[in-house]
Amino acid sequence: MGSSAPSGSPLWGLTYSPYNDDGSCPDAGAVADQLQKVARAAKNVRLYSTDCSQLRNAAQAVSRNKLPLGIYAGIWVAGGDSRAGAEIDELVSVAKQYGAGIIRGVGVGNEEVSKGMPVPTLLGYISRVRARLQSEGLGGIPVYTAEQDAKFTKEMADASDLVQVNIHAVFDPAFTNIADSVQSVIARAAAVKSGVAGGKKVQIGETGWASAGNIGPSPLTLGNEAAYARQFGCAAARAGYEYFYFEAKDALWKQAQPQSEKSFGVFDSAYTPKFDLGQLGSC
Repeated sequence: MGSSAPSGSPLWGLTYSPYNDDGSCPDAGAVADQLQKVARAAKNVRLYSTDCSQLRNAAQAVSRNKLPLGIYAGIWVAGGDSRAGAEIDELVSVAKQYGAGIIRGVGVGNEEVSKGMPVPTLLGYISRVRARLQSEGLGGIPVYTAEQDAKFTKEMADASDLVQVNIHAVFDPAFTNIADSVQSVIARAAAVKSGVAGGKKVQIGETGWASAGNIGPSPLTLGNEAAYARQFGCAAARAGYEYFYFEAKDALWKQAQPQSEKSFGVFDSAYTPKFDLGQLGSC
């Protein structure tokens, strides 16, 4: 089947969590349908885990439908050693079945230090994933972790093949306007680049704006979400940063979370665009 996605997708990347609104797992066909739409908005997708067969389903969809999407896999380590081991096994299996080139990178954990994991424990997981990939002949896949910029240490950067930082200006204690929020993120990424990164590539792992709910002084409206997405994409391109915009669809599966946490998607939960995604490429 030929690709139905344009080559000029406006966003560099989108984070992608596949879960149905009730938290259940979508089947491979649903993931393929979703990624056809994601490929119209972004050139790459970031996954957080291999659960629900999401990495396998994504690789199958990209391969079979010839989607112009790079896959950045995720290994969930917050669930302990057993789950992490199963996810590493699945990563290796998918990479071998579909070819290592379909997986552009592997993120080990997401904001684990912020969640309380000791840095040495996280470094151990990074080393474990890298060693396994090397032993399987897959050592060319970059391995790294993602953390909030304020929590990213030199040790974590040294252990990572690239420095992936999550930077959300929407949580800042003060708000002036969307343009200033965008520039705040770019400035914080630059501070990481000149600080702990040590010459390694800095990649923004998450940034976004919710369209509803309440987060401190930041006005959460659909208009502001669209403005942030457009202005950030342009600013990141000018500054030369790869990034994953947070996130693909509204996360109604986060049933116990406040409205804001469910409202970051550029698509609604049915994968209808919430605003004109074509405007994202207009700089």
